[in-house]
Amino acid sequence: MPVRFAKRISNTKASEIREILKITQDPEIISFAGGLPAPELFPVDGIKKADAAVLDESGMMALQYTTTEGYDPLRTWIADRLNRKNATSMDKDNILITHGSQQALDIAGKVFLDEGDVVLCESPTYLAAITAFRSYGCRFVGIPTDDDGMIMSDLRKAIKENGNVKIIYVIPNFQNPTGRTWSLERRKELAKISSENCIAVIEDDPYGEIRFAGEDIISVQSFDPAGNVLSTGTFSKIFCPGFRIGWIAGDERIIKKFVLVKQGTDLQCNTFAQMTISKYLEQNDIDEHIGKIKETYRKRRDVAVRTMRETFPEGVRFTEPEGGLFAWVELPENINARDVLMKCLERKVAFVPGGSFFPNGGHENTLRINFSNMPEDRIVKGLRIMADVIKGFV
Repeated sequence: MPVRFAKRISNTKASEIREILKITQDPEIISFAGGLPAPELFPVDGIKKADAAVLDESGMMALQYTTTEGYDPLRTWIADRLNRKNATSMDKDNILITHGSQQALDIAGKVFLDEGDVVLCESPTYLAAITAFRSYGCRFVGIPTDDDGMIMSDLRKAIKENGNVKIIYVIPNFQNPTGRTWSLERRKELAKISSENCIAVIEDDPYGEIRFAGEDIISVQSFDPAGNVLSTGTFSKIFCPGFRIGWIAGDERIIKKFVLVKQGTDLQCNTFAQMTISKYLEQNDIDEHIGKIKETYRKRRDVAVRTMRETFPEGVRFTEPEGGLFAWVELPENINARDVLMKCLERKVAFVPGGSFFPNGGHENTLRINFSNMPEDRIVKGLRIMADVIKGFV
């Protein structure tokens, strides 16, 4: 007799991005698929020195268990940085260290969602957030967006029309997948709506440090009068993803609930990794390092946008992000991006079809381009191939 699985596993599907990334392990593939940082920018020498210092100074502590909340000096650094950037007033007790910001999303599902609850999100939105929340039996309602972010009148309407709204999930900075950034006014209004309706907001911000054009805009959390807005962040995009260290920040009463859930999940994050990051931050100027990342990604964004403008056929639209890792492409409605992908893979080019980013399906004429990982010459070559393939469908 076969084993019996939990009901939730029947709704869990393989990540389309992860499946495509398996194909892109071939070094000949020009990949615009994953949200991969540029590996040549990883601070390998600085990490070596930080590793050695941690082992020399605190080796036994670094190799031992630590608290679920995380390494105190690192939590303090995160709180201080958030306060400087966003006019908040946090301390270490407002910070929980997680295995990347992805774990924070999964814990949010456990903390807030019961079967049948509603998650309101941008449409489209981050694919892995959909996967994380869906496993807890929620229902998604996508809120229309424009170049300034989620449309607040539609958000208010959705709250009135749907019972049991538990989470509003948003990515205000260089959104994944579209690359768009919310206006200041929309951020203020979201915080107000959250407070008025007692709904938790998850402000996912893995890309906020990587602005290479325009002016910084402070967070939704900055305007939160009720303590209902939680923000996530990660070292994956500004340091290196392999450590899998991120965080969630919020009101202490909510963070305590997250700590309880994390204790039942993995007890804690890697002590050595946390201490190594903290030591690196002590020994190095992280803003100088982030500056190198931003300059590299700006150049690659410029090359990608210029190439698409020069080669993509009439009727194809795309975003020009001011930061982050992604651009969004909308094909004519009669073209299915999955069909385009199959033809592109035959010519060693990969991207992610956009339909997966819509929690309730549809919009198969869209796709996401990542410009951070490939060198400029390969970006040009790959996008020219894509343009040629798209022209075959027009």
